[in-house]
Amino acid sequence: MAKKNDSAKPKINNKKVNDLSKNTETGEGQFLTTNQGLKINDNQNSLKAGERGSTLLEDFILREKITHFDHERIPERIVHARGSAAHGFFQLYESIAQYTKAGFLNDTSVTTPVFVRFSTVAGSRGSSDLARDVRGFSVKFYTEQGNYDLVGNNMPVFFIQDAIKFPDLIHAVKPEPHNEIPQAASAHDTFWDFISLMPESMHMIMWAMSDRALPRSLRMMEGFGVHTFRLINENNKSVFVKFHWKPLLGIHSVVWDEAQKISGKDSDFHRRDLWEAIDKGAFPEWELGLQIVEEKDEFKFDFDLLDPTKLIPEELVPVKIIGKLTLNRNPDNFFAETEQVAFHPGHLVPGIDFTNDPLLQGRLFSYTDTQLSRLGSPNFHEIPINRPLSGVHNNQRDGHMRQTINTGNSYDPNTTSGGCPFQAKAVDGGFTSYNERIDERKIRGRSKSFFDHFSQATLFYNSQSEAEKNHLTDAFRFELSKVEAPAIRERMLGLISQVDKNLAMNIAVTLGISVPKTPKQPMNMSIPADGNVKKFQPVKVNSTLSSSAALSMASTIKNTIKTRQIAILAGNGVDDVSLTKMKTDLEAEGAVVKVIAAQLGYIKGISKMDIKVDLNFITASSVLFDAVYIPGGAKSIASLKQEPDVINFINEAYKHCKPIAADAEGAEMLQTSTEIGMHYKHGKNEIMQGIVLNGKSLDFIKAIAKHRFWEREKGNKIPA
Repeated sequence: MAKKNDSAKPKINNKKVNDLSKNTETGEGQFLTTNQGLKINDNQNSLKAGERGSTLLEDFILREKITHFDHERIPERIVHARGSAAHGFFQLYESIAQYTKAGFLNDTSVTTPVFVRFSTVAGSRGSSDLARDVRGFSVKFYTEQGNYDLVGNNMPVFFIQDAIKFPDLIHAVKPEPHNEIPQAASAHDTFWDFISLMPESMHMIMWAMSDRALPRSLRMMEGFGVHTFRLINENNKSVFVKFHWKPLLGIHSVVWDEAQKISGKDSDFHRRDLWEAIDKGAFPEWELGLQIVEEKDEFKFDFDLLDPTKLIPEELVPVKIIGKLTLNRNPDNFFAETEQVAFHPGHLVPGIDFTNDPLLQGRLFSYTDTQLSRLGSPNFHEIPINRPLSGVHNNQRDGHMRQTINTGNSYDPNTTSGGCPFQAKAVDGGFTSYNERIDERKIRGRSKSFFDHFSQATLFYNSQSEAEKNHLTDAFRFELSKVEAPAIRERMLGLISQVDKNLAMNIAVTLGISVPKTPKQPMNMSIPADGNVKKFQPVKVNSTLSSSAALSMASTIKNTIKTRQIAILAGNGVDDVSLTKMKTDLEAEGAVVKVIAAQLGYIKGISKMDIKVDLNFITASSVLFDAVYIPGGAKSIASLKQEPDVINFINEAYKHCKPIAADAEGAEMLQTSTEIGMHYKHGKNEIMQGIVLNGKSLDFIKAIAKHRFWEREKGNKIPA
């Protein structure tokens, strides 16, 4: 069995790699040509009737070039439009053949190529990476049995229980139709109007208002399959399964004030972070975990496994770690790969199947329909990034932009082609749907087991740390303060009071209204309009769990500073020995260190050493870094004190609860020139709330690994 945290890249069988080289073109050393391969003599001037004459229609080179340009853009995704992606591989730690016959989950010697796309949900392609939003987390496995797509999010639950409500949800959260405002934001009337009428959304809303909606990096967030799926083994025995991706860097976030500033400083913050990490060899890693529930235990919980607004607490069903995902290669062409990749929860392999989750069932239609519209053809599977390694053999022919030149007949059964291609029996690896017994009447409705909308929302809130609760409260205050209709704010407070009364009261103070004594009735507008809606009452099950450690980021991994961005603030006359040692020690632990000064080029240290400057204070900002170090050197510190941007840089890092270290005169600067001096006496030689004034790299490294020191917020409140 492979070691779980072994980041060494395994040797990949070349036959199993999703090799796009045969579809990749480079212009290096080549002549310009038309799309038909004709070499172009002049690409700078169109064909004209004389030097000052009109352009001639016969210029077929111009027409081809302009026509192609006019059609370069395809419709963006309705949701998940803004994305980032990378290639990688999945390595299985141990076989789970006892649960599934899926080949890539059985053989530890097989390395499965993958393509992973991360995304925001609500915004357009040009929106900010740091919007408060759910993040898509979709993985395409190129297995020997065909492509398997695990299409998920960074949150384990969803807003709605039935796919018929999905268009309404997205219409509500998108910019309002009369003015197309706001972009990539849920803080407006239509969204909260919808949520206030849909109590089933309350669990997901708690996640969306939490720090999970503001990840520090795509590499530092969890992924979930959201739905309950089935695993089926060779004996046709089925178990229920929930999929989890656990990041080896831990789960970390930014705060709302920081997110807004990052959006202004670098709206590509997450995209750039992912690209640069892979480019530098700091490959992002996640472990794949499964929560497995035997069929006999389907009804043993106080929630319904088929309800997508519910999760299985890890205390009830532990997550079994079975393998690792590593991203090790950036795309060669954003459009050809990241933009054209087509995921679909219906892309299965033998051994994995659906359940009757009503949200999942609706998605099975929606994804195919969307790809037809967006990519313009039923042949989207022939786009290189979407091609399965196992090959495609069927009678589905022709269509717009067909790439394959098929031979032979296109019907089945046949004798003229020897019966080919044959149907595959189960023993040959043919897919067979799970033989689930169904004996029911047609009905438009929902099981009563779906009607508990508050217990898990309360569980999530109770599981948060004090800082996380404060951030969540401030998120509600911000969002609902943007809502103009008083009735919507009142309905939301009524729903929130069912989750936690103190939470509702803390939000109500900011809104200047009182918490309703009882939620407005009728409360659940998702009930069929046949009279049952009037009978609906809030259902709250007495769960055996009061909190779950897995739901809080406070208990995440805090033992590494790999890929953390560290700013060193310096000027001429800096203590170059101190600076060099700190930089060397931090980089040895995997951190990325940038020297920031007033001007680009080089600064000179006390010993006349030339030190390269990576950024100046015009382009650098504390919100783009995880920690700050200020080395000594009287001349350097004197010049830094004259820079307003430096003072703001330090103050902002302090307010955002980031680790800050200083040495010698640098420590004096912190104590005399910033807010830090109000809280720390001169000469402290210990870590206090992430402030390291002794210049020791080991202490600073320990502080960075903890990510943030939220206790500072008690005296210096920051918007969540």
